[in-house]
Amino acid sequence: MSSAEPPVTIGARKDFLAANNGARAPMPGFVLLVRDRQDADPAMRIGITVTKKIGNAVVRNRMKRRFRALAREILPQEGLPGADHILIGRAGGVERPFADLTRELRKALAKVKR
Repeated sequence: MSSAEPPVTIGARKDFLAANNGARAPMPGFVLLVRDRQDADPAMRIGITVTKKIGNAVVRNRMKRRFRALAREILPQEGLPGADHILIGRAGGVERPFADLTRELRKALAKVKR
């Protein structure tokens, strides 16, 4: 996969549920789930979920925008080809500086690759 190609978005609920069986890397701002699809498709896919416990619609949408920006920046170089990557927002994630979230995502991806 070239570094210019953005990750594909996951839409189906079954793919989010299947990712629960994959590797899990909890971080202060989010939880990263990564599941190898084990199909011939090398495309990386990204799914983002932020529950109502995090805040109102404005807060949740802001968090999702930040996660999408993170995914565009980091996943093409450091994500796992042929895998689904799910970012689950945590309560402290909205207030965290973007640089911290970037560092945490790199650390989580390194943890999952091991």
